[in-house]
Amino acid sequence: MTAIKHALQRDIFTPNDERLLGIVNVCKAGKKKKNCFLCATVTTERPVQVKVVKVKKSDKGDFYKRQQTWELRDLTIVDAKDASKENPEFDLHFEKVYKWLASSTAEKNSFISCIWKLNQRYLRKKLEFVNVSSQLLEELPKAEESVPSGESQSVAGGDEDALEEYQELSTREEQDIESMMEMCEYAVSNAEAFAEKLFKELQVLDGANIQSIMASEKQVNILMQLLDEALAEVDTIEGKLSSYEEMLQSVKDQMDQISQSNRLIQISNTNNGKLLDDIQFLVNYMDLSKGHIRALQEGDLTSPRGIEACISASEALLQCINVALHPGHEQLAAVNQQQKLFSDLRDTFARRLTNHLNNVFVHQGHDQSSTLSQNSAELTLPKHSPLHRDLLRYAKLMEWLKNTQREKYEGLSRTYVDYMNRLYEREIKDFFEVAKIKMAGTSKEAKGKFGLHGSSGKLTGSTSSLNKLTVQGSNSRRSQSSSLLDMGNMSASDLDVADRTKFDKIFEQVLSELEPLCLAEQDFISKYFKLQQHQTVLPPLAQPETEEADGSIQSKIPPQADHRHSLSSEKDMVRLMMNKIFQSIEPELNSLIALGDKIDSFHSLYMLVKMSHHVWTAENVDPASFLSTTLGNVLVTVKRNFDKCISGQIKQMEEVKISKKSKVGILPFVTRFEEFAELAETIFRNAERRGDLDKAYVKLIRAVFMNVEKVASESQKTPRDVVMMENFHHIFSTLSRLKISCLDAERREAKHKYTDHLQSYVINSLGQPLEKLNHFFEGVEARVAQGVREEEVSYQLAFNKQELRKVIKEYPGKEVKRGLDNLYKKVDKHLCEEESLLQVVWHSMQDEFIRQYKHFEGLIGRCYPGSGITMEFTIQDILEYFSSIAQSH
Repeated sequence: MTAIKHALQRDIFTPNDERLLGIVNVCKAGKKKKNCFLCATVTTERPVQVKVVKVKKSDKGDFYKRQQTWELRDLTIVDAKDASKENPEFDLHFEKVYKWLASSTAEKNSFISCIWKLNQRYLRKKLEFVNVSSQLLEELPKAEESVPSGESQSVAGGDEDALEEYQELSTREEQDIESMMEMCEYAVSNAEAFAEKLFKELQVLDGANIQSIMASEKQVNILMQLLDEALAEVDTIEGKLSSYEEMLQSVKDQMDQISQSNRLIQISNTNNGKLLDDIQFLVNYMDLSKGHIRALQEGDLTSPRGIEACISASEALLQCINVALHPGHEQLAAVNQQQKLFSDLRDTFARRLTNHLNNVFVHQGHDQSSTLSQNSAELTLPKHSPLHRDLLRYAKLMEWLKNTQREKYEGLSRTYVDYMNRLYEREIKDFFEVAKIKMAGTSKEAKGKFGLHGSSGKLTGSTSSLNKLTVQGSNSRRSQSSSLLDMGNMSASDLDVADRTKFDKIFEQVLSELEPLCLAEQDFISKYFKLQQHQTVLPPLAQPETEEADGSIQSKIPPQADHRHSLSSEKDMVRLMMNKIFQSIEPELNSLIALGDKIDSFHSLYMLVKMSHHVWTAENVDPASFLSTTLGNVLVTVKRNFDKCISGQIKQMEEVKISKKSKVGILPFVTRFEEFAELAETIFRNAERRGDLDKAYVKLIRAVFMNVEKVASESQKTPRDVVMMENFHHIFSTLSRLKISCLDAERREAKHKYTDHLQSYVINSLGQPLEKLNHFFEGVEARVAQGVREEEVSYQLAFNKQELRKVIKEYPGKEVKRGLDNLYKKVDKHLCEEESLLQVVWHSMQDEFIRQYKHFEGLIGRCYPGSGITMEFTIQDILEYFSSIAQSH
């Protein structure tokens, strides 16, 4: 075991600066016997670390390797299993329990004793030893006495000296020993002589040490004597200090008495200062001058100087009422007396101010009513700036009334709203009556046509139903449009650009007059009644007060507190007052819009653009204002009328009936769409609501397309292709000229339909002049299609060369020209004059005729080769025929 211990020290622990102090040969209990060593080690460097290391022999050789390490401070329990019997098993409790079986009980006891000593010396932690004999933890176990001395010392480590048995030399010690041995070269060869020399040198050192100790004893005696003298001096000083302390004690008592007296004087001065401050506070903030009292009781509320004096007095009174009293002030009789005086002055002045302002409202209302007749003939609204200027002088007094007497303030606001409502209602009704008369021409003419009675401006009589539109022959475009156009109960002859421009100016003037009127009134209400755009917060002392029997003032909640708190904000209150004052604006605007729509349904386009612009302007100023909300509601009505106008035009398209005796030409609703588009593009130039017009365009053009096809299918006099060709050509021309971006797809579709039906009409018409020749070559193409070779067609009985010559002889040049002349006359009867498509169609027929001629020549050349058969007229003859016919007509 000693050899193993030295080998482990040398190979494993010395390189890691560790000393091996205890070792035991163990294997895991209950498993296959695989021996290993548990080693107790300490580090050579400070601070010392104590470890338990598991060392195992390597499987590949005879060297040992470190397998697992535990810190001794992590060990909690050492269980020896049995303290009275010899049992080699023991357990070590680290983070888990490790069960071991030692090679002998003596080795186990020695290892446990070593762990106990290491813990006592280096750690001194609470380590629990279970089933371990107390003798084993205090001295060497008796079992070691039976073990040989060499083995016992190497395994268990012995007592405290055994722990120090093996101690390596430090580097300094090794160097000293090497230098000493170099000085004595014979130390290796003659160890006895080297030892004797060392012994002599040790004796010399011992003698020097003894002499040094003796010299130190004398110095110690001198030092003790000095210390005794110093203690005596300290005693003397302490006595003097005690006498001084007794002398100062009396001085301290006298100073304490003086300090107590000064503190009482300071408290008295502080109390007097606070009392003076309170008296000055009450005098400064709870006193109202006689001039202010006189102004509140008798001040003149009509003159500017009197109003200024009342404003100053009311502000001073409000400051006195709202002063924040200190705790205890309300118990003073003088304070209660002043509060009662302030309350009486407040009630008196509020009553005087309310009565005066009520009289001002009534007087100003009568003055304004007397001036209404002056503006009745002009389309202008009276200006209320003088009234507003006079009333704004009382704005600060209204603010004072709002903060002190909320009930009277609300009563005044209701009175103002009632008087102004009646005033504005008369003005607005008269204003709109003038506007309606101007729209209809003169007052007498308006009453005759539209049934305007009195000043109400309402329309009476039934609306005439929409007339059925009927095409009456191929008259000129102007006569067609004038006889077929029916716009909202009036004939087209009464409606021209001048009338619509006049209506547009009147409607714009109406809106331009209403807008500044509403904005000025709203601005006045906000300034006069102090209704800003923030939440209403009442001051704590702004409620009415009543005097109790003991003279104190108590707050009382006003009866209309619930109504006051129901208004969520002052902004809502402004809007509510504006709605009550101008409640007649929206009905009158709707009535005016209905009149304009009845005069001419196209007026809805003008009204939509104007109203949208004014709504956009009002929303930029204040999106939630009365003007913005009202104009927005009216805009909904205008948009509804606009949609109704579009629906009416679509309905007229669907109800169109065509004459069976005359050609169709350009359909009336196609002409109306052109006029509508021209007018709309003029009105909606740079308008805000262009999207509404684009949607209407799409609805109208789809209805036009659908009804053109419907009329073309029902036409008996005019071929379907002609109706489709002419109307879609007109639609294409209109859309190309106006350049409406949202109808680009419909413009391309109209062009496509026009081209297709032009080609169809040309092909169907050209089958007439060379009918027999067409039938002959159709038979030839049928034989070829059945599989007959082209050069063999001439051997067919029905299609031989003689039959071909016979058919060709039936169409000499004169006959062809006569047939083309008849075709020209027929086409001329089919086409209308408005579109001027005759030459276009005739040119297309010329191209198609030449194409058929070339086709027939090609068939003759392929099916009758070498026959020398040709048509009796040439392409040059065809060009001459078409040109001479066109010129002759």
